[in-house]
Amino acid sequence: MKLSQLWAVVILIMFSLVAFSASALAAEVPEISGEAFVLMDAASGNILAESNSTQKWYPASTTKIMTLVLALEGLADGSLSLEDTVVTSFYAASMGGSQVYLYDGETRSLHEMLIAVAVGSGNDASVAVAEHIAGSNEAFVEMMNQKAKELGMKNTNFTNCHGLHDPNHYTTAADMAKLGLYAITVPKMLDYTSIYEYDFRPDPKPLKLWSTNRLLKWYDGVDGLKTGTTSEAKRNLVCTAERDSLRLITVVMGVGEANGHFTQTMKLLNYGFNEYSFKSFYKANEMICSVPVNKGETDEVEAIAEKQVGVTIKKNNKAEITTTLNFNTPLNAPITKGDILGMVQVKEGEKVLAEVDLLANADVAKISLIGQWREILVATMSAV
Repeated sequence: MKLSQLWAVVILIMFSLVAFSASALAAEVPEISGEAFVLMDAASGNILAESNSTQKWYPASTTKIMTLVLALEGLADGSLSLEDTVVTSFYAASMGGSQVYLYDGETRSLHEMLIAVAVGSGNDASVAVAEHIAGSNEAFVEMMNQKAKELGMKNTNFTNCHGLHDPNHYTTAADMAKLGLYAITVPKMLDYTSIYEYDFRPDPKPLKLWSTNRLLKWYDGVDGLKTGTTSEAKRNLVCTAERDSLRLITVVMGVGEANGHFTQTMKLLNYGFNEYSFKSFYKANEMICSVPVNKGETDEVEAIAEKQVGVTIKKNNKAEITTTLNFNTPLNAPITKGDILGMVQVKEGEKVLAEVDLLANADVAKISLIGQWREILVATMSAV
């Protein structure tokens, strides 16, 4: 072999090694089987990876996330109570598919019915809850579609509260990610969707409910949300997991193989947790600083973060991430606890990555006229 040819071979080998090294370091989104998928950062709502995310597909029992959202919102605003007695109608008891075998006229607390929906994926329990809240399945479906519209789920249409197949009952992976992002903020949602087993019926015919979401046991950090399976929809899963303050939301739809919605979701979660981290600056309700107040009975008020302050970044991101405090000025009394005082911005250079409101942590009453004169007198005496 000539020297020139030898050097050519050496250069080719070196180039191949460099190319292999670069490709090995640059992790790619894993290949996900199924009709569509989404990987979302829960802190920002940014989509980290997706495929066919706006393709219409059948949600199956992931529909029940919306059913739970509306019920839990009712608990939060006081219009519902966990102790409410929910009566099973003949129509609810007649639901096929996944069920907890409610009978016509059976009564259960709303708490038990919500477990039956979240854990047992009971179609019968879903209808019973819907009728309890709205008076009829049809009226509840109107509430579902209205909420979907509010959440920006532009390619979604619900025709029932349970997810049994209907060609006009459809959604997309992107829309279900939006629903999942909102759902995790609803009080008690993760409490219910993280239950793995529940004794629903005692002897003589005991019925133990097992969560259809096997990742609650199979994958560290998973605490929600819901599976969905029909012959037309195949296997779907809307899932959320948190590790080291990084929370991810995944959606996989239309997976064919048995347990495929679990294995494909684990691929997405592995990719997300390997490639991204959450940089935290302040915790929710953490005191950030004290802010001067004019004309108040006290001279200052504590400012706290409305929610956790931080951003999700690539692990290999070496850019400097900083925070900036901005306050509404001047701040004059009276101030009510919870009033917005300003905001904290998270920045990379001049680029704003996140903004969180800063709230007053106490009431500050306006100082009385006598108090103002007292302050003037004290200030005058001090100056003498």
